[in-house]
Amino acid sequence: MSRTDTHEITRQQTSGLLGFDAHFPQAMTAALFPEAAHDALHLDGMLTSGERSMRERVRKYMETEVAPVISSFWEKAEFPFQLVPGFAKLNLAGGGIKGYGCPDLSLMESAMAVIEISRVDCSMSTFLLVHSYLAMLTIGLLGSEQQKQELLPKLAKFEFIGCWALTEPSNGSDASALQCTATKVPGGWMIDGRKRWIGNGTFADVTVVWARNSETHQVNAFIVRKGTPGFKTEKIENKIALRCVQNADMTFHRCFVSDSDRLTGVDSFKDTNKVLAISRVMVAWQPVGAAMGVYDVAARYIKQREQFGTPLASFQLIQERMARMLGTVQAMFLMAHRLTKLHEEGRMTHEQASLVKAWNTLRCREVVSLGREVLGGNGIVTDYNIAKAFCDIEAFYSYEGTYDVNMLVAGRGITGISAIKASSGKAFKSKL
Repeated sequence: MSRTDTHEITRQQTSGLLGFDAHFPQAMTAALFPEAAHDALHLDGMLTSGERSMRERVRKYMETEVAPVISSFWEKAEFPFQLVPGFAKLNLAGGGIKGYGCPDLSLMESAMAVIEISRVDCSMSTFLLVHSYLAMLTIGLLGSEQQKQELLPKLAKFEFIGCWALTEPSNGSDASALQCTATKVPGGWMIDGRKRWIGNGTFADVTVVWARNSETHQVNAFIVRKGTPGFKTEKIENKIALRCVQNADMTFHRCFVSDSDRLTGVDSFKDTNKVLAISRVMVAWQPVGAAMGVYDVAARYIKQREQFGTPLASFQLIQERMARMLGTVQAMFLMAHRLTKLHEEGRMTHEQASLVKAWNTLRCREVVSLGREVLGGNGIVTDYNIAKAFCDIEAFYSYEGTYDVNMLVAGRGITGISAIKASSGKAFKSKL
């Protein structure tokens, strides 16, 4: 049986759910996600068989398990805990970490998983990135052997959930100006301060906290566990983007952390770059996946939806918008693909990563806006996925460096002069 036949059966059996009401004829919603139609230049041919296999495996899970239910969680701003066991079976957590129950994936394999998750839902891809490419990666790169042995196997199976606490209420883009402090006391450290916008923060079992050492004034990192006295989290309400992601305000008041829970591989803020170098690549792929999903939904919609006695697909303006969206999706993929290869070759710079992340999020904004136009009034309801992606991309545009900050980092690479700290007027080079 072809997928088209399956679509028709599902259409007949679930007409009310999917919008095929006799009185309100619509195109099929994203509860049954459309076939992938976005690979006009056969870019899959650039992938290895292992990378394509990863993409297909994750695509199947996201289309069958996540797409039918995720909009209701997004509407209620709730995290879909019921999906975590199935998500864990994909064996993605830990990415390229070797051993400790982690999958030892190539960076490109991880990227293919990220685009397929983002294609259906951006919140789920952010959940994975925070857990795997921030919390787990920090422990894997900078933790002690004892910390790795204790935490990574449970994090790899999602028995523990991780989060990463860097941003503070007073400083977002200026992340190095941390005010959260760590004061040495007998047997450990007292952490005092606040954090904001911490994804997974309301329910995480393990929080990697960045704080300034009150003696050395350098930034150190610590593991804080759920339930630690003096550690409090509160959900940030009223978000318009990534509504399933549970972002937290965090307060630390004389929160004691033992010496064994300090990450000994962190001596200064520069050590964050060892983690962010990889997470930046993943963040550059997220808007690629989101744009692919919007295009795929729109491509099916315009063939099913009729106006003036003919499918929308026959209208010249619709075709122009679809062609523009498709070309942009191909370019976004190529940018992220090249960045990933540069990292795998050990040649990626901060400036290159910032350029691709900023450019891809900007272009994704354009794609989701065009997709919303193509769907007309149906473009503002979450049933068709596009309205959800339209909101979610605003978070991608701002996190892990806003568009403006990332473009200024790219500009630093062009000119050799930092516009962010322009008062110095000094040219310099920065490499990972």
